[in-house]
Amino acid sequence: LARHLVFLPLADGMAAMEPPHKKVRSLKIETVAVHGGDQHDPGHGAIFPPITTATSFVQPNLGEEGRFAYSRCGNPTRNAYETAIAELEGGCWATATASGMAATALALELLQPQSHVLAMRGLYGGTLRLFEKVRTSSQHLSFTYLDLNDLKDVCSKIQENTRMIWVESPTNPLLTLVDIAQLVEAVRSAQDPKKPPILICADNTFATAWNQQPLKLGVDIVMISASKYIGGHSDMTGGALVVGNQDLAQRLNALAKSVGAIASPFEAYLALRGMKTLAVRMERQCSNAQKVAEFLVKHENVTEVHYPGLSSHPQHALCRRQMKSGGAVVTVRLKGKDGSDDLEVMRRFFSRLKIWVLAESLGGVESMINHSASMSHGSMTKEERAEVGVYDTTLRLSVGIEDVSDLLEDLSQAL
Repeated sequence: LARHLVFLPLADGMAAMEPPHKKVRSLKIETVAVHGGDQHDPGHGAIFPPITTATSFVQPNLGEEGRFAYSRCGNPTRNAYETAIAELEGGCWATATASGMAATALALELLQPQSHVLAMRGLYGGTLRLFEKVRTSSQHLSFTYLDLNDLKDVCSKIQENTRMIWVESPTNPLLTLVDIAQLVEAVRSAQDPKKPPILICADNTFATAWNQQPLKLGVDIVMISASKYIGGHSDMTGGALVVGNQDLAQRLNALAKSVGAIASPFEAYLALRGMKTLAVRMERQCSNAQKVAEFLVKHENVTEVHYPGLSSHPQHALCRRQMKSGGAVVTVRLKGKDGSDDLEVMRRFFSRLKIWVLAESLGGVESMINHSASMSHGSMTKEERAEVGVYDTTLRLSVGIEDVSDLLEDLSQAL
């Protein structure tokens, strides 16, 4: 049952990962996605962990608490998923949350009031909303947005109270990359060793561990919206934080139990089930996305194509060095028409689609198009969107697993 990993109980119901025997473990991501973590069923030997909905767990006697006591603090189904996604990301511990935004909010709980955060310019609108409209007042945090690839600027913007750097790579929706390894090296060299270390947190939602593993590039925390590629079927909502050292794991574990924004057993089950096919889905979706980008970049009704897998993309070399592929998202800006309202042009385009669907989110097996101005970045003003390059004709395409010729034909006739 423990042929892949051995987990030893730590304080407060945590689990630590011990290196398994090399002769029985594969480090290939495709294998880890299927077999990673502690997925054994001690009760019946089920090949897939059962959904344990119990709130409480019976204790043999006073002072004889078992591995699980109360589901907010630990649950067998959630533990199976958490240990699996921790290994997938190359970490030692993970906590599964109710959503990606819950995971982001939990990461910010590591900071003291009035801390300063550096963040990648052009990040997801929901993250920006949490930063600017919630945590500036509730936690008195301050944020500076900049290009994290400009290392000189990054180092000059580090303040006495800078405690976190928030990385999003690729960004949502324009798919700008951050050279994570160079950023980590620059920040570690610039920070004062007498002060608390600056935590570097990377949102790995768009890439997934199949494409890149930020912990192995030196970051402290990985944040994932599991609703996207981990679940992969547009049928669950969840998030996760993954860390690579036990000290940080202990801190987050205490915060997660206190805040309580946990994934339910059923959501954890769906995420774990989806994760098992992550590699085959990503391989197909990224391959399809490459072909979609190559088609759109030549189309007369498209003015911009953002996809780092294109050889013409300014960060293509970084993409090849840091990622396995260009990803499964393609973002475009369509041409408007003289005398026509841009939103009306968009309505005509969407009304013609037969396979692609207009929907929030991304990462499912079906191909979806997000109208960034009214969906992912709808909380921003038109002027704020223009500053980060999001316009009424900007579309984010989440490419699915369908036959790519059908996808291209549908886009062609709609355009």
